[in-house]
Amino acid sequence: QVQLGESGGGLVQPGGSLRLSCTASGFTFSNYGMSWYRQAPGKERELVASITSAGGTTNYADSVKGRFTISRDNVKNTAYLQMNSLKPEDTAVYYCKARHRWGIGEEYWGQGTQVTVSS
Repeated sequence: QVQLGESGGGLVQPGGSLRLSCTASGFTFSNYGMSWYRQAPGKERELVASITSAGGTTNYADSVKGRFTISRDNVKNTAYLQMNSLKPEDTAVYYCKARHRWGIGEEYWGQGTQVTVSS
């Protein structure tokens, strides 16, 4: 049974930091690229960051470059999103997604974790 579970969300003040985790089970994690998306109320879901299956390549949305870092631990079957210098506009539900490195088969999504940046 495939499972992706996000954790680490919460309420943080502007300028603060959070680290999100996405723990996977039920598939060969090291064969999957991982991505973080977010969806704010009334807006479409957007790609925040992605990392290749071996972790060698990362990509970021312009809005988070220099503030967020995506990483992964293929031994722990976990992907991370370190978020620094958070802004109110980063408030959203954050989701992780797994996609096979060859683009085959299903994509897997987590259930999401809420991040709220507010004073």
